[in-house]
Amino acid sequence: MSQKSKNNGFTLIEILVAIVLLGIGIAAIVGSNAAFTQQSAQAGQLSTAEFLIEQIRELTALMPANDPNQASIYSFDGDTFNPPIDSQQRPLANFSAYSQVVTVDYVSATNFQQIVADNSSDFVGITVKILYNGSEISQAKWIRCVE
Repeated sequence: MSQKSKNNGFTLIEILVAIVLLGIGIAAIVGSNAAFTQQSAQAGQLSTAEFLIEQIRELTALMPANDPNQASIYSFDGDTFNPPIDSQQRPLANFSAYSQVVTVDYVSATNFQQIVADNSSDFVGITVKILYNGSEISQAKWIRCVE
């Protein structure tokens, strides 16, 4: 009479294969989590940069080009704001890692890419660069009639 042995468990090889597969799965999850976290941080920085650009756009929307009696667009030429400012020119202390760099140039009425050195144009090009810890993360330029 032969004895039949029951094999109700797993072999050592099967357990090792399961552990290796589980380890690979966990490593993939941890790696993708780090990538998602980094992408989320970059998206947050870009969103903040667009907000800070919009603050300068709103600030300069109704300003005259060059009026000695009041704040004017051209007075912002070459300015760097750190901490950045809002549309009411109040510092945004919570965003101290960011800077707004503003450039204002008179541009030709027929070619907005051409800078007019003698300030004789009715159009200005306003460029705002947003820096995060000194590195540029966004830039926007728009043209405004200042007649």
